[in-house]
Amino acid sequence: HYPSRRAIENDVDRDELYVYENGDEIVGCIVISTFKDEEYQSVSWLTKDRTHYYIHRLAVHPEFQSQGIAQELMNYAEAKARQANIASIRLDTFSQNKRNQRFYEQRGYKRLGDIYFPKQSVHPFHCYELVLN
Repeated sequence: HYPSRRAIENDVDRDELYVYENGDEIVGCIVISTFKDEEYQSVSWLTKDRTHYYIHRLAVHPEFQSQGIAQELMNYAEAKARQANIASIRLDTFSQNKRNQRFYEQRGYKRLGDIYFPKQSVHPFHCYELVLN
């Protein structure tokens, strides 16, 4: 059920979907948004609400994983945020995905509160933030 076709279409319509190509094949993607999801309201973020980037749908095709593509996509998002003088980058990742948690923590993201998406899982999603300014 996630992500829905409509979610991807919204990402494209808002010019927030970025792709990583290998030749003429899309092998990875990331959504870099300034829109704060309603579920994030309950999180005690490290920075006050102003302009932030929210990362969603970071994905790499299984055949291309472990080649640094996710790192490159996050490098791009972080560089874009610094260039735009964005206060921080916020995101969530599934609590059962230990690999993603290590990935973000190694990049300096701080784990904060948990949120729930009942249509996706009974397990929580951990929220993370990287302060840039």
